[in-house]
Amino acid sequence: MAGVAWDWPASFENNPHHHNCGQLVFASTGIMNVTTEAGTWVVPPQRAVWMPSRRPHVIKASTSLAFRTVYVETKLASAISQECFVLHVTPLLRELVLDIVRLSESDGWGRRGEAITCLIEEEVVHASRNPTAVHLPMPQDPRVQPIVKGLLADPSDPRSREDWARFVGASGRTIDRIFAAQCGMSFRAWKRQAILLEALRRLADGQSVSNVALDLGYESVSSFIAMFKQALGVTPARMFG
Repeated sequence: MAGVAWDWPASFENNPHHHNCGQLVFASTGIMNVTTEAGTWVVPPQRAVWMPSRRPHVIKASTSLAFRTVYVETKLASAISQECFVLHVTPLLRELVLDIVRLSESDGWGRRGEAITCLIEEEVVHASRNPTAVHLPMPQDPRVQPIVKGLLADPSDPRSREDWARFVGASGRTIDRIFAAQCGMSFRAWKRQAILLEALRRLADGQSVSNVALDLGYESVSSFIAMFKQALGVTPARMFG
């Protein structure tokens, strides 16, 4: 394993690329978007993305970002997983990642580096995984592309499934079938996920919970907090406090 650190400004985005090794993608501060052909993960604090070897991807800083990554040699990466997933970053894993970055930037690898490598592998393999909490899969059917583009531009758009169906010239049931088949969720669930990801970006940017909740169409702050906690396991205040 080897760790690398970058500090990126908000909106910085690298080009599509892949690595011949596995990659643990983590931000010690800030939020980033990690995009593959399967969709986009928005990675908040306390989360990371496992990227298998040779998987094309793009990373974008949604906010100012302290970006830390751990590269894992191919054989070990294959043993961990050949699929992308989001994992919960425990306090231990966070410190291990920061430590391996420090060791990689110095000449002091030795037995300590070997021990940290083993611990990181154990933490990643046994980490709590919840990819649907922060993942927005992208349907490829051309019939729903105007819907996807519209909601990515403005997740608070109040139009219902039926409104969007009329807009694209399809039935509401057809819209739901497309999202279910290609994203594993209904249109309503997909839209809720898009709202959650936009909320994460705004909260990380320092906007208040009340402003974010109301701007994204929630009638009350408490209902927004309940949705957030159900999806991510913590309240906005706990995640960004």
